[in-house]
Amino acid sequence: MVLGRRTALQQPLLRSPATASTTAAPAVTLPARRHAGSLSQRPDAKHVSFPGAVKSAFSNTLRFEQPSTYPALATYRAMDQHGVAADPSFVPDLSEDAVVKLYRDMLTVSIMDLIMFDAQRQGRLSFYMVSAGEEAVSVATASALEKEDVIFCQYREQGVFRQRGFTLADFMNQLFANRKDPGKGRNMPVHYGSKELNIHTISSPLATQLPQASGAAYALKIQRMQDPSIPPRVVAAFFGEGAASEGDFHAALNIAATRSCPVIFICRNNGYAISTPTLDQYRGDGIASRGLGYGIETIRVDGNDFWAVREATKKARELALQDGGKPVLIEAMTYRVSHHSTSDDSFAYRARVEVEDWKRRDNPIARLRKWMEVKGCWDEAKEKEARESIRRDVLKAFSEAEREKKPPIRSMFEDMYENLTPDLQEQMKTLKKQIEQYPDEYDVGEFEEGAGSLGR
Repeated sequence: MVLGRRTALQQPLLRSPATASTTAAPAVTLPARRHAGSLSQRPDAKHVSFPGAVKSAFSNTLRFEQPSTYPALATYRAMDQHGVAADPSFVPDLSEDAVVKLYRDMLTVSIMDLIMFDAQRQGRLSFYMVSAGEEAVSVATASALEKEDVIFCQYREQGVFRQRGFTLADFMNQLFANRKDPGKGRNMPVHYGSKELNIHTISSPLATQLPQASGAAYALKIQRMQDPSIPPRVVAAFFGEGAASEGDFHAALNIAATRSCPVIFICRNNGYAISTPTLDQYRGDGIASRGLGYGIETIRVDGNDFWAVREATKKARELALQDGGKPVLIEAMTYRVSHHSTSDDSFAYRARVEVEDWKRRDNPIARLRKWMEVKGCWDEAKEKEARESIRRDVLKAFSEAEREKKPPIRSMFEDMYENLTPDLQEQMKTLKKQIEQYPDEYDVGEFEEGAGSLGR
């Protein structure tokens, strides 16, 4: 080793020439790192002291470990399926009005899902994905996070958006890809996003959001090290157990663990990836056991239990901010009672009676409603009024968004570069000429400004 040489982490953070030439940036103290050479095996030690297997006791018995000899990780539950408290130490931390609001968010997602699923079947929408049976996971987790926390969703987190303030109009504008869609119709339906709500836009490729979440969490950590006055924030990343079969899942957890990133990984283990049951995906103890393997604090919760999910997320956020930041994994067990998407027929790979049994036995909306009824803040009359009013609101937003025009045709050429390049300008002129030459072949009336936007 060359004396005086500093490692990459000991080097000062790079600054732009402009910054360096004016005011010096504050000194940044990075966490001390333990070098491999600091671990040594002492004579006659009773434990292995080796990088990657610290404090592993020596054994004089030749034995391969078998998963079957270990009990499955427990599943935390705050209330049972009848809405009765199961955890004697559990104390609700929300007012009755706050619980009612969150319950209505869950109802809204459920009702919207039914309407939009039918709309796709009618040909009024190209694609849709419902979150039936998983409403508590999204709404409860979102309610336990701060508004400044950054979120990466997969595609069943309508409840996260709704709890954070996404309006019915926001949902519908994206689903119909009209001129009010912030994405300008460039993405598939159910690929929502909101800069204002700190929720990154959903992308289709499975699990790509997970390493992105680890990187974002690391950025937040470094940002706060540079400026401690910034309020602490975490990143929450949602995914299904099917996504955990992707390589990105393993990369994300390993990055987050080794770099101590303040990120909460939230897995919706709903029993099935598209057409693939969990038994065909893995043989281990769910997804939670993988968190332990990566050295991540982990909990498994009953995903149909609103209160269990909320309590676990609250505690996970505290843990994620401890000691400068660290990752946490939550596995929420919640059965998928609907098809994977409008492109799927789940009865081709699972029995209808299985689905109906789960619907009848337990679901998150019914369970929270039972708890509310016991508390006296909900009854049948309020349930009827809520469902009717929510349905009216969804249909109103649906009708308004469906009537809106599509984004200008010109927008397909924009936003790739700051200014349109000459080749893009030429392509736009060619398209305009084509439309004008064959007006009967192109219905441009549904687009804002019609073909006129191509002439600007």
